Amino acid sequence: MKVISYNVNGIRAAIKKGFLDWLQAANPDVICLQETKAHPEQLDLSEFENAGYPHHYWFSAEKKGYSGVAVFCKEEPKNIAFGTGIETMDFEGRNLRIDYDHVSIMSLYLPSGTNDARLGFKLNYMAEFQEYINELRKEIPNLVICGDYNICHQEIDIHNPKMKGVSGFLPIEREWIGKFIDNGFIDSFRHLHQDAQEYSWWSYRANARANNKGWRIDYCMVSEPLKENISRAYILPEAKHSDHCPIAVEFKF
Repeated sequence: MKVISYNVNGIRAAIKKGFLDWLQAANPDVICLQETKAHPEQLDLSEFENAGYPHHYWFSAEKKGYSGVAVFCKEEPKNIAFGTGIETMDFEGRNLRIDYDHVSIMSLYLPSGTNDARLGFKLNYMAEFQEYINELRKEIPNLVICGDYNICHQEIDIHNPKMKGVSGFLPIEREWIGKFIDNGFIDSFRHLHQDAQEYSWWSYRANARANNKGWRIDYCMVSEPLKENISRAYILPEAKHSDHCPIAVEFKF
């Protein structure tokens, strides 16, 4: 089973850059999208079905053209959970989960902390999300949480580790994601590539992507019971439909 996560930074813009052809070539069983910036009625949904994904689910922000997550899958899930049920989290469309018998997969888009107000919102979201996941795992132990966490965990995950005062690499954020992992999750990429310095996001400024001055802020987090099922985990920097690139994890069941 191949699962891909991709912050597309606007699904309509990504489609214009060849996203659908890329999706057919990549051929995941499930793809989790973040920052779709669209409501389903703004899209030609048959395009996704023609690309091989008859089952597609959308959880959009109340605000048009902002945030939003989606999950496309080849096999119909037995259950779909739109949001978390926590009002302070759900109005921005940041969580969508599909459940199969052997695994549940969530698309997550954690807020960025671009200013003091948004950093406060992000920190509150992180705390509420951790509590939500603690409860969810009692019901669903086999959980994969894919998405844009907007946090670099370790110095190896950022091109310039001196950027400790910038949101995304703040000590409090790094501590949170470290505890999230220690609380029963596996960073699938780092699990299989302990020394790899690869990134999943680059600023549009100063030719950052061409110079590979990036950040690894996208993760496929896998709950501990699935550890032995992880067969591959990798980053796909050649896909250029966004300021992020896709990341992938594969399982053997």
